[in-house]
Amino acid sequence: MLIVPMAAANEFHPPSITDFFPEMLAGLPITRINLVQILATLVLVLILVLGTRRMTVVPGRFQSVLEFGFGFVRENIAYELLGRKDGARFVPLLTAMFFSIFFLNITGIIPFLNIAGTSVIGAPLVFAVVAYVTFIYAGIKRHGVFRFLRNSLVPGGVPIPLIPLIAIVELISTFIARPASLTLRLLMNMMVGHFMLVLFFSATHFFLLSASWMTPLAVGTLGLGFAFMLFEAFVAFLQAYVFTILTAVYIQLAVAEEH
Repeated sequence: MLIVPMAAANEFHPPSITDFFPEMLAGLPITRINLVQILATLVLVLILVLGTRRMTVVPGRFQSVLEFGFGFVRENIAYELLGRKDGARFVPLLTAMFFSIFFLNITGIIPFLNIAGTSVIGAPLVFAVVAYVTFIYAGIKRHGVFRFLRNSLVPGGVPIPLIPLIAIVELISTFIARPASLTLRLLMNMMVGHFMLVLFFSATHFFLLSASWMTPLAVGTLGLGFAFMLFEAFVAFLQAYVFTILTAVYIQLAVAEEH
């Protein structure tokens, strides 16, 4: 019988990029991250259904929490940036975007899930495409194709000789950089959060089983891990808020008369 020495068995396993490329689950055409995304979506739908099916004039705690969330997106994002008339048109989209991103983000700190549904490029890209299409739709709906493109590519007051150069810069900035930055900002933040959590808890495991002077260090890394979990909960909310508010800003720029 082969006995593995403690020093060899207790190896430090740092986070790896392979965490974001898991193998297919046995018997299912999905990966672990796909399963996390499905579970987060189902939980969100269940909460919304249970919280809104029997709404009352005097809301209970559950209904109050949902109404607070809906009101936050409506008042502080949609109405604040778009005004009540335009904001009312896009409240459903912005609300769905905010809650979907938040629930996919928060899975990164939930035990046994331990990875954000937005930590692979598919989910952030879908949200970015929705924001991009909505931005173009809102602009064309308000101004027509020609005027929308003119407003987007040629800001007011640009000298005529500089129009071609400015148009190229604005084309790259508005129609390429925006969706790319939306995707990468959300993706990278959630990937880094996963790396940090895995690093802290892997270090805790390593120090705890080291049976050496390093064992007490496990207390510190464990504490840092739990502290970073709280920070990641804030980041999950913040990234959902930033993504949604940037989408609203882009819509506002699209419907503005001139910018």
